[in-house]
Amino acid sequence: MNRKLAVGALTAGLFLSGAGVAFAGAGGNAEAAASWHKVTTRKSGGVSFHSGKYKFEPAGSRRGAFHWKGWLKDTSAGDGHNVYVQVKVEGYDWNRFNGKQKKSVWKDKLSYDGAARYTKDAWIRACRDRGSFHPDNCSPTKFYQR
Repeated sequence: MNRKLAVGALTAGLFLSGAGVAFAGAGGNAEAAASWHKVTTRKSGGVSFHSGKYKFEPAGSRRGAFHWKGWLKDTSAGDGHNVYVQVKVEGYDWNRFNGKQKKSVWKDKLSYDGAARYTKDAWIRACRDRGSFHPDNCSPTKFYQR
């Protein structure tokens, strides 16, 4: 009986010490503790992307994506045009994330390179869709790097 109790206690102790080492190892990795950074307001005539934040997710977590979030606002509600955010990661074309006319909408998205372990370069801008006959107007593009 005492032998079974001793083996059980030893097993539990080894398990807990292994879990503690794994936890400490993850905490020591700077990438594992990716933190949020401010996205400067992106705006142009009729559109604003504000209160934005971004972070580069660590390799092996959320596809190592460029994670971004913020408010996309139609600032010219009466013009009949929609707004959108465009995000690009290295090796790929722009991705479009639509807003809503006459409203502010919260966006919280992941943009990533499916063939890579993590994303290292990303670009973001806010645009107003002015239809077929006029070019869209976009904010200056902001570049971020891991």
